[in-house]
Amino acid sequence: MDCGGNLGITWNQRFKSALLAVLAAGAATLGYAVHARSAAARAYQQEVALAREEGAWIRLQPVLRTVKRLPYGENFASALEEFGLSGEEAAAASAAAQQAFDLRQLRAGNFLTVGRSGEGRLRAIEYRIDPERLLRIVPGGERYTAEVRTIESRTEMTAVSGTLEDSLFNAVEQAGETAELAMRMAEIFGYDLDFYTDPRRGDTFRVVMEKKKYTDGSAAGYGRILAAEYVNGGRTYRAVLFHDSSGRPAYYGADGASLQKIFLRSPLKFGARITSHFSNDRLHPILKTHHQHLGIDYGAPVGTPVQAIGSGRVLVAGQKPGEGNYVHLRHSGGYETKYLHLSKMFVHAGEQVEIGKTIGLVGSTGLSTGPHLDFRFLQRGQYRNFEHLGLPPADPVSKENWAEFQTVREKWLPMLEHPEMLRAGRAPVAGVPGTGGQ
Repeated sequence: MDCGGNLGITWNQRFKSALLAVLAAGAATLGYAVHARSAAARAYQQEVALAREEGAWIRLQPVLRTVKRLPYGENFASALEEFGLSGEEAAAASAAAQQAFDLRQLRAGNFLTVGRSGEGRLRAIEYRIDPERLLRIVPGGERYTAEVRTIESRTEMTAVSGTLEDSLFNAVEQAGETAELAMRMAEIFGYDLDFYTDPRRGDTFRVVMEKKKYTDGSAAGYGRILAAEYVNGGRTYRAVLFHDSSGRPAYYGADGASLQKIFLRSPLKFGARITSHFSNDRLHPILKTHHQHLGIDYGAPVGTPVQAIGSGRVLVAGQKPGEGNYVHLRHSGGYETKYLHLSKMFVHAGEQVEIGKTIGLVGSTGLSTGPHLDFRFLQRGQYRNFEHLGLPPADPVSKENWAEFQTVREKWLPMLEHPEMLRAGRAPVAGVPGTGGQ
């Protein structure tokens, strides 16, 4: 009997031990499951939080950029409203911009960019002032901040040449350059050549200049034109960048004569033809009677820029029944010029204007059969035929600057004929002697 009792006790102890082991294993399994579920829940919440942060970051980034050119005659606030800004937003952004940059210096045709986030929130406004500067406006709550940033670029020397088939514009573009280069060349040679009427098929040009590139390698614009050549109908015109007696950059021929004269050869830069010449007996196209025609008519589309042929003061910027919108300038030496039938005027009476400044746009206001500019030139109160007028030149290189000019001339003119000198690295990018590196 004693032996059986001992066996029962042993069995009970084994059963209890097994039961405790099973319970312990179950508890461990349950604890692990709870812990795993808790860890999974925490991981899920972290993923949710990260997803929310990433979504917010994406929504706030300027993922959409809209770019337009600034239209003629439109102020900054109005241009911004065309991008979808409210009147209040546009006014606030303009006010901030004015603190960093004089908005009166806005130039039609420059790029204006508005960046918005993925959810449409305004992130930044950018206006390209010039190839080297950018006006950036950023909203911050109810206020806007603005600053002018410098756009990093590098300058390289290059040589460009081409032959005209029809126009200087097209020849420059065929050489892989932009219209800006054609405009710059017209400014250099515009005192001797009228690029409306003088260019001929087969004319050639060559230029040695600085070309600017952004750090990513894209074109940033042009620097100085150091030497240039234009061959017109077999006659060669050459220009070298030097400086005048006051130290300002100016262009001279190889003989040291100034290319600049008191007046430009034309009130328009490109693309117009003379439709009516100066005459003492012309049949008026509207009145059908014979009258003096005391000016030159240039046929050009409405909106073609009209430039002051010389520096002077605005006597009149107004209207007359026959002349329409017109500008009357007084120049030094007893000279005056008039610009008639304008569609728009960009100057006012009493204003001082510089040679080449755009003073208005071609139109057909007043007594006119179609879009054109009636340009008139007076000397001591008498109307003169500008086509046949010899224009007085500016001063040549002075004797005290002649040796310096020779150094500059002998450095740059040979590279017009031998551009490989640039590629061989024989032309440094350093400033032209006498120009102050400008």
